Amino acid sequence: MGVSTLLERTLDARLAPIYRKVVAGERLSFDDGVTLMTHPNLFAVGQLANLARRLRVGDRVYFNNNAHINYSNVCAIHCKFCAFGQSRRSPLAFTLSIDEIVAKARAAVAQGATELHMVGGLHPDLPWEWYPAMLRAVKAACPDVHLKCFTAIELIHFTRISGLSLEQVLLALKEAGLGSLPGGGAEIFAPRVREAICKPKETAEEWLHVHDTAHRLGLKSNATMLYGTIETPEERVDHLIRLREQQDRSGGFQAFIPLRFHPENTGLAHLPGPTGYDDLRVIAVGRLMLDNFPHIKSYWIASSPAITQVALHFGANDIDGTVREEKIYHMAGARTAQYTELQQLLRMIWEAGRIPAERNTVYEVIRAYPPEPDPQLVADGAIHGYTAENVHLSAAERAIAEGRFHPGGRRARPVPVQFLEDLEQWAGGEGNGAAVDGSRHAGECAAEGRV
Repeated sequence: MGVSTLLERTLDARLAPIYRKVVAGERLSFDDGVTLMTHPNLFAVGQLANLARRLRVGDRVYFNNNAHINYSNVCAIHCKFCAFGQSRRSPLAFTLSIDEIVAKARAAVAQGATELHMVGGLHPDLPWEWYPAMLRAVKAACPDVHLKCFTAIELIHFTRISGLSLEQVLLALKEAGLGSLPGGGAEIFAPRVREAICKPKETAEEWLHVHDTAHRLGLKSNATMLYGTIETPEERVDHLIRLREQQDRSGGFQAFIPLRFHPENTGLAHLPGPTGYDDLRVIAVGRLMLDNFPHIKSYWIASSPAITQVALHFGANDIDGTVREEKIYHMAGARTAQYTELQQLLRMIWEAGRIPAERNTVYEVIRAYPPEPDPQLVADGAIHGYTAENVHLSAAERAIAEGRFHPGGRRARPVPVQFLEDLEQWAGGEGNGAAVDGSRHAGECAAEGRV
């Protein structure tokens, strides 16, 4: 019995027809989406998404060496779900100078960053000319870095303060160095929800128009969905279908990125926020509904590295990147780190049984990695970012990298090299004493956290 046949036999009458559509490559309907978003068997939904991921994009998982730079959190509007935006008089408000932004960019690129992700609030005082000047200054200092900048609402703000059309704004920014757009600001397209949580923001139609225009001008972008406020399952599915329809029209979306709502320090702090089940379900349903999106990203900053690892079995094939500095989620109480080094991203992917690939912003592979860390390559330091010199390696990883352990494959328990040598001596006739010493050495390694 094949795996797919076995999966089909475990599904109930609601999920089995969806399984047959996935296998046949057929598009799922709105009703299918609602079924997936509400079905009590999350594991079965995840298995369907995992099947769709395997059929569409295979086992490769992408990450990049990137840095976030928030140039300002001063914002002329105040959305209830947001803890980032501040009035100019707030003690938490900040606005970086162009020189400060360039310094951050230089530091990130010196550490290998290939992408700068730069967004901010709708600053009431910065003139339009400041934004292309900022891009030109960063590009002059770091000519090879990719600039992924400005959400749809920022771009609409630029049209208002400049008197230019959206197309003219995008062309001017592109000439100054803009490489692509992030996907932020989509929130939930449902008018009922937008009225309640982000009334001053652009409409769903305006957000889609910005990305449609960018795609026509040759700029790629991403798409997001904020979940965990007051939206219904039906409103989540409607959001996904509208993204899918826009992708049919313009084809410029690279990745779908669900964004977890963090209630702390927001005007919606009374809400409980999403659960881990919500995190995994939205990833899975996104993979199943967005059949024309190649990449589904689990953003570890928002959900946690642990959930992101599990999401690789629920349809995700991208885990974002190193990030380095993140303010939007951390001002809303995120407890995750702000920086994850490359070797930790590799570890997350390898442990999930997937194949890592370092990418640039437009998903060109910079470096392909083997399906699992080869012990000799690790010991020789040939696997970039996975060597004994990296201070964030766990004790077991450091021991493997230093040649003190033999990993024995992806699923095997690491074995102390000295223990193996002792066993070989015992097998050579030196007696039981050597085996006893070897066992004691293994126990010492375990006590030190090196196993």
